[in-house]
Amino acid sequence: MTTTETRRTAAPQPTRRGPRSTGAGLRRQRSMGRTGRMVTHLVLLPLVFLWVYPYAWSMVSSIRPQAETLLGGASLIPEELTWSNFERAWTQARFETYTINTVIVTLAVVFLTIAISATAGYALGRGSMPGRKVIIGTLVVTMFLPKGFTIIPVFLLIDALGVNNTLFAVILAEAGPAHIMPILLYIGYFSAIPRDLEDAARVDGAGFVRTFASVMFPMAKPVTATVAIFSFIGAWNAFLVPLVFTLNAPELRTLGVGIYAFFGEDSIDWGGLAAASVIAVVPVIVVFLSLQKYFVDGIAGSIKG
Repeated sequence: MTTTETRRTAAPQPTRRGPRSTGAGLRRQRSMGRTGRMVTHLVLLPLVFLWVYPYAWSMVSSIRPQAETLLGGASLIPEELTWSNFERAWTQARFETYTINTVIVTLAVVFLTIAISATAGYALGRGSMPGRKVIIGTLVVTMFLPKGFTIIPVFLLIDALGVNNTLFAVILAEAGPAHIMPILLYIGYFSAIPRDLEDAARVDGAGFVRTFASVMFPMAKPVTATVAIFSFIGAWNAFLVPLVFTLNAPELRTLGVGIYAFFGEDSIDWGGLAAASVIAVVPVIVVFLSLQKYFVDGIAGSIKG
């Protein structure tokens, strides 16, 4: 027997159990993965119920009588349906007027916030101004200041302009202060865009402002949608600023302030309060569901940048 034949004889033969054992391992891993998901769902379902329950209770309480709301406890199944709560909230509580005021204020605040944040984010993200890092650091520090901390100087400024007790005052007070998070989102997004696009626009004769308006800002649609959602929710649910700047003009109140009309000194109109809450929260849900795809893309793009 030659050396070659000896090596061929001594060579280990592949076993047939390899593929079977590999398949069994994959099945075992899949089974463990399904078990892990089931355990996760069982743990999270009670938490989801606790989170959703207040919204479900408000929805149910808005369409059942006041007496049943008071005596029904935590039940989510109404015994009788009624639309009187919505009628009382819409007409007697003047929510028709409050809704119009809120729409005007919210749309104006969203527009101004996007305009201010986009231009500031582009200047800080792509520009070469001196002290850029100091400005960004200052903005980050001021992000931790509560809105009530600056309400007095803002009130004095708007009162000095002579526009207090108007919707314009509410719009300025909501959109005027620096919106740190939207600016940071735009900074992160614009800083990640390749320089080649700016160079191409510069070759075509576009300046800094035209490059922003024609090239950069149209590309930032995901971030713009994200900022629009944040601004919409903040302005729609605002309470402190509309309350302060409409103290002498109750007809200019927004939904956030109007809801507190259902809290009396001796009693609370729970049915009207629930109906008013539904009126106030439905537009927010519709806007978020309409823009949620851009919201996720905007957050992801800004963090990546």
